[in-house]
Amino acid sequence: MQVEEGQSLEAQRAKIEAWAGLNDYDLKAVHRDAGISGKKIKNRPGLQAALQACGAGDVLVVYSLSRLSRSIRDTLDISDHLDKTGADLVSLSEKIDTTSAAGKMVFRMLSVMAQFESDQISERVTWGMQHKKAQGGRVGTVPFGYRLAADGATLIPDDTEQHIIAVIREQRSLGLSLRAIVARLHERGYQSRAGKPLQLTQIMRIVNG
Repeated sequence: MQVEEGQSLEAQRAKIEAWAGLNDYDLKAVHRDAGISGKKIKNRPGLQAALQACGAGDVLVVYSLSRLSRSIRDTLDISDHLDKTGADLVSLSEKIDTTSAAGKMVFRMLSVMAQFESDQISERVTWGMQHKKAQGGRVGTVPFGYRLAADGATLIPDDTEQHIIAVIREQRSLGLSLRAIVARLHERGYQSRAGKPLQLTQIMRIVNG
């Protein structure tokens, strides 16, 4: 399972459990790839474990086809692997069930559409970045401690974030560990740009920056 817009991992699991119950299947295991791109199987330990666990008569159930893979090559490889092991695939959102010939055909057709949609998104993102760069805008994220000026390109210090950076570096100079610094920042109510508690990785970037 992966996070789907509008569907948390818990919600996806609940739907999979409901399907298993309605169709008299025992749910052997739930594998998650939280926060990982759906493009490459090699980067999906949860998916790899699920495929390795599938045997004859088993069914691999996913919430949606896009949670399985957005690469048509990987999707076809998954289909071939399941065929060879005697397992089937069910995708709840698209109502795909490869226990039938028609289900296998629909599965492959929707895999092609998922690849097409992914390619379109990549093209739009690339075009948008190129257009912004051509207009003199900044391409890339704005580092913590700064914000964009009105021209959309110049970085200027952000007083609030600069204060947080100063606090972090002061705490570090006193010999506190990164985890201890994170805990103190949480106690003081300091938050990230997104309004969430600062995380260890963010502190590491600031300390090493």
